[in-house]
Amino acid sequence: MWSRFLTDRLGQSSALAVLALAAGLAGPGLGRLQGKRPITPEVAATIEVPHLEEFAWSPDSRRLGYIREGWLELYEIGSQVTRRLIELNALEKLAAAPVNPRVHSWENRRVREQKLQWFPDSRRLLVHVKGDLFELDVETGATRQLVKSPVAERDPKLSPDGQWIAYRVQSDLYVQNVATGRRERLTQSGSETIWNAQLDWVYPEELDLGTAYWWSPDSRWIAYLQFNVEPQLLYPHVDLQPLIPVYEPQRYPKAGTPNARVRLGVVARGGGRTRWLTSTAPDDSLIARVAWLPDSTRLAVLRLNRLQNRLWLEVYEARTGRRQTLLTEEDPYWINVSDAWGFLKAGRELLWSSERDGFRHLYRYSVDGTLLKQLTQGQWEVTELACIAEPAGEVYYVSTEPSPLERHLWVVPLAGGARRRITSEPGTHRVMASPDCRWMVDVHSAADRPPTAVVRSNTGEVVTVLEDGWKRLAQEYEFLPQEFHRVPVGQGPVLLDGCLIRPKGFAAGQKYPAVVLVYGGPQAQSVRNAWGGFSLGQVLAQKGFVVWQLDNRGASGRGHGFEVGLYRRLGKLELEDQLSGLDYLISLGFVDESRIGIHGWSYGGFLTLYALLHAPDRFRAGAAGAPVTDWRHYDTIYTERYLGLPAQNEEGYRASSPVHFVENLRAPLLLIHNFEDDNVLFQNVMQLVVALARAGKPFELLVYPQKSHGVSGPFRRHYYEQLVRFFERHLMAAAAN
Repeated sequence: MWSRFLTDRLGQSSALAVLALAAGLAGPGLGRLQGKRPITPEVAATIEVPHLEEFAWSPDSRRLGYIREGWLELYEIGSQVTRRLIELNALEKLAAAPVNPRVHSWENRRVREQKLQWFPDSRRLLVHVKGDLFELDVETGATRQLVKSPVAERDPKLSPDGQWIAYRVQSDLYVQNVATGRRERLTQSGSETIWNAQLDWVYPEELDLGTAYWWSPDSRWIAYLQFNVEPQLLYPHVDLQPLIPVYEPQRYPKAGTPNARVRLGVVARGGGRTRWLTSTAPDDSLIARVAWLPDSTRLAVLRLNRLQNRLWLEVYEARTGRRQTLLTEEDPYWINVSDAWGFLKAGRELLWSSERDGFRHLYRYSVDGTLLKQLTQGQWEVTELACIAEPAGEVYYVSTEPSPLERHLWVVPLAGGARRRITSEPGTHRVMASPDCRWMVDVHSAADRPPTAVVRSNTGEVVTVLEDGWKRLAQEYEFLPQEFHRVPVGQGPVLLDGCLIRPKGFAAGQKYPAVVLVYGGPQAQSVRNAWGGFSLGQVLAQKGFVVWQLDNRGASGRGHGFEVGLYRRLGKLELEDQLSGLDYLISLGFVDESRIGIHGWSYGGFLTLYALLHAPDRFRAGAAGAPVTDWRHYDTIYTERYLGLPAQNEEGYRASSPVHFVENLRAPLLLIHNFEDDNVLFQNVMQLVVALARAGKPFELLVYPQKSHGVSGPFRRHYYEQLVRFFERHLMAAAAN
């Protein structure tokens, strides 16, 4: 879900104590904010945020390419010099004008295409611009256009030896010789329903699989997935903006309906017959990850059963298709897929990660499936495998130690032993390591510290600052401080993390209206020690609202055991925890419990509805954005992971779906949705509208025309403005009553 991706990057945040990580939470501290520009809906929706894109380390680990404000820039480790190479607009002018498809493609937002790739000589870059390809010599500045075509070359990948480029044109796979420009078509079967090396919508969305083909290390073979999407439901989107409406159907598998038939094949670089390694029938399993072993003769395939409570890591001989199961994982609830794994010692050993003890940790295996060593353990999670420095015998990883609110870089010996923390600054660190693991791009922020992008050594020393433009914005705009709270619930108790923003001009002794911002679903963490940016929370706090967020059980970041309470029933446990958080918020003494609103997007929109309908006396008003109203309308992989198949859990689906409980609505309700939302289909809100109307329940509805799950551009500003007015009308005005 879109909110899952967003909240993971904009994370914010006890019962007995408040940890104030932002300087100056009240009194004189607020005075320091005077004279700064307020964060309005217009600012939050339109401000240009400084950021770097497309980090790419050279193979020799001496150069770092990236994109800043439309320029391709280069940082040299040796000279510690940054220089601009070329403005991408200059290459865009050379690219062929793309042919606009007559029907929207509905490609998932998590499909990953590399704009920058290094040739093996660490001197040249392959640059992907507007569907065409260019070669750039970073020393001389010379450019050469490799492809100029009105049909976009998609997902280009440079071969490991640098002599070939593979790419997809429509639904077929091609290779092109870099030196001669000669092109070979590797697959012939691409069509409206057969997609070679092309992902369907649900795989990247719910398995986070960003590509559908892979070069062998020796550059002789390409492994690719073929999707037969014909069995998938065809959802009838329509673009209503043109004079004549345009029919834009999307392949979207709803819970309980057929997935695409997917199989894995290998084809020679020079073309010929594809050898199919896996079958599409009849087990309906999911291919979650594919990776070549270092010897280029074998492929590792991570496969899940449909309900995702059983995982197999299998190795296939590329020439014969012979299969060996390396290891299996089972879970009574579900298995979360991770990229934290890889092969060692020319494929003789495997670095693996598992949540088998309730928290994701690293393990070392031999390829015969023998466990050699557990490398990390504790009540914290490994969230990312950053780099394997096999010559040095070390593994770099990111984890939640020492706090689930933070992310830090650590290193541990491959042989096992004491781990060492590399990042020392409190907050959230996102890292990208050089191939030799000696250097790291580290994008770091905290609740009281705007993001900076730096290059640091693997000992933690900062070598250079690449981007700190957020500091200027933090000085110019009035970012109200965030406070972190711990809220006890249940037996034990379990401590939940909450985040509070007090309203502008906060004065002790007064009572304020509050808005609960909620997500609440699995695979997301909303409360983090990270810079919140131009957030909706800041907008609402500027308008005089207390803003509160809580990560209930079910959220990520605290281990698998923290998630599984919502298995087979969504909404119930999450709401119990949110109400406990609300009780805690009221106990602080400055919130008027008769003027509390709630708002969320996606899963948060669902939970907003669930709260209004199952705790109608606790909320004065609610605004649900892009909500799932009936889980039978959401996609297979996500929904079945948590609720199972509809035919096997009919009561769980019904009890989890707000559309069945509209009679309980008492508070004013605002619904917000894109008409062509590709993720949470508009059908959800339409069926809720029908149920509300039949029950005689009033509501307000905002509909936008965008073909995405999120509202952006001028529509986002409008959405924020209308949302603020809605809560002002129903929460601020209530003070006079």
